[in-house]
Amino acid sequence: MVRRREVVKRVPLADPKYGSITVAKFVNSVMRDGKKSIAESIVYGAFDILTKKAPDEEPLVIFETALENAKPLLQVKSRRVGGATYQVPMEIAPATRSAIVFRWIIEFSRKRGEKTMQERLAGELLDCFNKQGATMKRKEDTHRMAEANKAFAHFRF
Repeated sequence: MVRRREVVKRVPLADPKYGSITVAKFVNSVMRDGKKSIAESIVYGAFDILTKKAPDEEPLVIFETALENAKPLLQVKSRRVGGATYQVPMEIAPATRSAIVFRWIIEFSRKRGEKTMQERLAGELLDCFNKQGATMKRKEDTHRMAEANKAFAHFRF
């Protein structure tokens, strides 16, 4: 890590179809082996499926709401104090929240049973929008673990 100056945070260009930086970051998270055009077709295809499954809602609104519903507020980090390791609950920075929820949604989308990745991603986003599914369960488990270890919050650094 460079100690001389502050590292400048790079912001990706907004995606061409919706003009959203969040969608652009999500496309970059879906991307494997530098194949961005395939990642874009997966995400945009999932948005088209969302339009068909929920015609009364905009796909971008479903996407944003799903992310907000699934973002974790707390997590536990291991902290070693005097020979014992404690699980200390910590708040998560906003940028990290987004990265975590992207990772969770993509991970659980890949594990789903639908035929194409577009259908899997659309299904997982719709589940998050409706506050159900594997991603929401992971969020609840994370929050439950932080709540259970609330007694060790004074070890926060």
